[in-house]
Amino acid sequence: MIEANVNGERLWQTLMEMAKIGATENGGCNRQALTDLDKQGRDLFINWCEEAGCSIQVDEMGNIFARRAGRNNSLPAVLTGSHLDTQPTGGKFDGVYGVLAGLEVIRTLNDNDIETEAAIETAVWTNEEGARFSPAMVGSGVWAGNFERDAVYSKTDKQGLRFEDELRRIGYLGEQPAQARPLAAAFEVHIEQGPILEAEEKQIGVLTGVQGMNWYDITFTGEPCHAGPSPMESRKDPFMGLHRLLAALYQLAENNAPWSRVTFGDIKAEPGSYNTVPESLTICVDLRHPDQTTLNAMDAELRRLTKQIALECQLEYHIHQEWTSEAVSFDSQCVNAVRDAVKNLGYSHKEMVSGAGHDSVYLSQVVPTSMIFIPCEKGLSHNEAENAEPADVTAGANVLLQAMLSMANHVPS
Repeated sequence: MIEANVNGERLWQTLMEMAKIGATENGGCNRQALTDLDKQGRDLFINWCEEAGCSIQVDEMGNIFARRAGRNNSLPAVLTGSHLDTQPTGGKFDGVYGVLAGLEVIRTLNDNDIETEAAIETAVWTNEEGARFSPAMVGSGVWAGNFERDAVYSKTDKQGLRFEDELRRIGYLGEQPAQARPLAAAFEVHIEQGPILEAEEKQIGVLTGVQGMNWYDITFTGEPCHAGPSPMESRKDPFMGLHRLLAALYQLAENNAPWSRVTFGDIKAEPGSYNTVPESLTICVDLRHPDQTTLNAMDAELRRLTKQIALECQLEYHIHQEWTSEAVSFDSQCVNAVRDAVKNLGYSHKEMVSGAGHDSVYLSQVVPTSMIFIPCEKGLSHNEAENAEPADVTAGANVLLQAMLSMANHVPS
């Protein structure tokens, strides 16, 4: 292990300076993708990177790559990074911590006159949150080949403004192709966005993968009728199917505990009147598990249960799978680099999987990848009250530094 530590105070000050851009009254940040505030954040990041001696490239998705040269620049670089965009009522750490921890790694290498064999890069991935332009993670997704660039360009926000036009307007429609290139490794350090590390008093999460995720729109269709004259026992009421399905899917999650998750995020009744039994009812379901085989089995059971309940309640049903992201297992060498760094630095830690999606999900499909988590207060994220302790912020960046050094100085035979 190379004897070097990040400057935790400098990293914290950099985070707080970035947090001023889009600062909200309640202490959070609103810096949505491709807005003027996003441009200000990008400009500030690039200015800091250029001051640190980095070269800058921007691709056609607006992804930014700040590069610190190595001794042998023909070798694949080691990459880190995350995103600068936020939710409308986001916090100071989600995404931006991973970007600025990468900058702090570069600054620390400069401070200590450490030259790496391969180049070091830190990246800003465009529109990770998906708050303004849906879906999420399109910058890394196009780069990794999961989305078509022109299809993303045509996406519009609620005001009808096109992604491509807004990217051009803020000056970040680059010329470099948004496509994967050889990299030795990619790391992303992030707040956990959940309560596990804090509850178990662990300072670092060593990520071995990311949960698989399925999104569904499940619709039950019955028969609309008057709320007063229609006896309960004769109704074909979609809500009768819904309440049984909710209980069954909560039980499904319990049967596959502790890592299974089921969430019902939205519901729509048609025609939506106080005194009419609805004709149809659509509920949005989010189903997750870190083991793809288990998630596939849960998917099959969800479909079986829906069919059975519809039959018993005399309802029609339809299942539309809106989105799927298969479970991810991170690269063993990258995970080991994080494990070794944690061990050598003496931090308390827990091996875990991420319950949320990150740019690393798409990167892992084309580049050896792993992630590092730090605790966040009460597990809150996507929330203006999002908070992390300076000591944890520093610890995560130290792990990132040592993991990146390990990979950047490892020359394949």
